[in-house]
Amino acid sequence: MSEQTGQCLCGSIHYKITAEPLLTAVCHCTHCQKATGSAYSINIGVPADGFHVDGDTLSTYVDKGDSGQDLRRYFCNNCGSPIYTEADVMPGMSIVKAGTLDDTSSFTPGINIFCQSKMAWLNDNGETVDFEQMPPAG
Repeated sequence: MSEQTGQCLCGSIHYKITAEPLLTAVCHCTHCQKATGSAYSINIGVPADGFHVDGDTLSTYVDKGDSGQDLRRYFCNNCGSPIYTEADVMPGMSIVKAGTLDDTSSFTPGINIFCQSKMAWLNDNGETVDFEQMPPAG
């Protein structure tokens, strides 16, 4: 994946990813379901210093992960689009919402996490590694 750009629905928040992804994942946890209003959140984990955001409508909601540590969910306060998350358990990583990429054609998720919360109608395609919860680091 080379340099990528993205934006919120209304276009008031723009970003650029200049680093290679550290991970690509689909998260099925109940908090991501509520934050996206969908069955899951599609994510690209990139080094924080390779992720640059511009715009003046970015807001933050502080949530707690299953670890009990903070998650900061950043979204456009104008249109509500979730843009990225920072998790205290993954310092130095920005977890970008792949649906906000300008070009999604190069994105492929590598893993599914929190499959214990996966909606029953979703089928396993066998193309990713699935974890019932968050896999151990490393």
